[in-house]
Amino acid sequence: MNDYLIQIIKDALTQFDLESTPDIRIEEPNLPEHGDASSNVAMMLAKPLRNNPRAIAQQIVDALELDENKVTAVEIAGPGFINFRFANDYLYEELSDILKEGSDFGRTISNKDHKILIEFVSANPTGPLTVGHGRNAVLGDTVARLLEWTGAHVDREYYFNDAGRQMRVLGQSVRSRYLELLGKDHEFPEGGYEGEYIIDIAQAIVDDHGDDWVDQTDEAPFKEKAEEAIFEDISHTLDRMKIHMDSFFNERSLYDDGKIDETISIFRNKDLAYDKDGAVWFRTTEFGKEKDTVLVKSSGEPTYRLPDIAYHANKLDRGYDLCIDVFGADHIDTYPDVLSGIKSLGYDPDKVDVIVYQFVTIVKDGKPFKMSTRKANFVTLDELMDEVGADVTRFFFLMRSPNTHLEFDIAQAKEAGEKNPVFYLQYAHARICSILRKVEEEYSFEGDADLSLLDHEAEIALIKSMLKFPDVIQSAAGAREPHRLITYLNELASHFTKFYHDCRIMGEDEAIAQSRTALASATAQVLRNGLGILGITAPESM
Repeated sequence: MNDYLIQIIKDALTQFDLESTPDIRIEEPNLPEHGDASSNVAMMLAKPLRNNPRAIAQQIVDALELDENKVTAVEIAGPGFINFRFANDYLYEELSDILKEGSDFGRTISNKDHKILIEFVSANPTGPLTVGHGRNAVLGDTVARLLEWTGAHVDREYYFNDAGRQMRVLGQSVRSRYLELLGKDHEFPEGGYEGEYIIDIAQAIVDDHGDDWVDQTDEAPFKEKAEEAIFEDISHTLDRMKIHMDSFFNERSLYDDGKIDETISIFRNKDLAYDKDGAVWFRTTEFGKEKDTVLVKSSGEPTYRLPDIAYHANKLDRGYDLCIDVFGADHIDTYPDVLSGIKSLGYDPDKVDVIVYQFVTIVKDGKPFKMSTRKANFVTLDELMDEVGADVTRFFFLMRSPNTHLEFDIAQAKEAGEKNPVFYLQYAHARICSILRKVEEEYSFEGDADLSLLDHEAEIALIKSMLKFPDVIQSAAGAREPHRLITYLNELASHFTKFYHDCRIMGEDEAIAQSRTALASATAQVLRNGLGILGITAPESM
């Protein structure tokens, strides 16, 4: 409908002598009594046409060529809004399409032929995935699902570093626990990893090799065993959350293929990198920063920015139209340097989009629970899913805007009633399925439903609510904000509750019952599609 309204407005604007056609937007009025769709185009034209917006609106309305099967009325409101009211015949036709499209309803092709890479999770293999990684994982996966529903080809990538000090300390920690299990003298490394999982990895080495590694002073083999075990654990956790990675990218490959040295060399040739105090610096002052930024420390160890710049160049070299990064709030100061870096290398920084999310606080027994991977006082994602289930875990990570701090209350998540928002939506779907089963037992419908019998206020409102679904997906995908879909599904479930309260199905005349059954079936389908995008199951009974 939006495309149709934009087109007839554009046609009406040909009466004006305009240098360019304004960006016409169709929005839903704040109040239902103002109609079903609205445009502020007349107010946008007030200045270029030097006329009163209401007068311009009247001229536009007079020139509209309306299809009465789609729009029954057009009104001018306030300072010059043009409001449209949809025809019931249009609503019935669209409802019929929902029933025909089924599991594909809501899919669009707006991003057809777009090749997109989403990099998310990207936790180094130093321990199991914790609640701190959960929001990143679920946010990245759901944005990928949304974009796929808009027609994009999306690849999911996990970026990791299995070198450096963290990994050395990991290997040393496992070696220490290995020696401890064998009753040997050992010194636990300063800042070592103290989690139970380290003991489990060490025990596995004892089981496989006995005391053969007692004299092994190099932490490398212990690190390799730990990395293998931890990645296996991470993969298991992601599987439980219905997250599949298409590729894993090792930071080390950027050094092996010379991309790191090449990046520094290009910066030097452009006078954007220089040596000072034994370190290599990036002239970020050229891009508006107050100070230049270290790329390679005086110790010879690169900062995060250097491999990140080379990695993003690698992504764009692979032919992606858009690269999306999902970062925690601690990256706010670093990613602008990466964008400046790839621009300096000759790439278009607009092809990189960064989703920055705020961190998660776990509330346990009414108090915030501080987490640390090294001190082992963390809550793993597996532990969380054991407590509340994968569906609840995903939903809670998605129900707030990424820009807002998220308080994950385990007690609320474990509630199996109305206080738990995910159960509200799942119960709505299960309730409809229960109704449909009862209808099947009571009636034997023949032929197609007469959808024109759906003329009750609650029925019309429910149809209109379902028709918003494709636009909501488009909006949520474009803004990278999955919580918009949750807000919509809650509204849809609320509309269904109102419909079912006001409009009986069981015991009604067969024709009415059949049309309302079709409406209920379509509602279940939209709920099922929406929950599927969120990666949440739609149970048929609860």
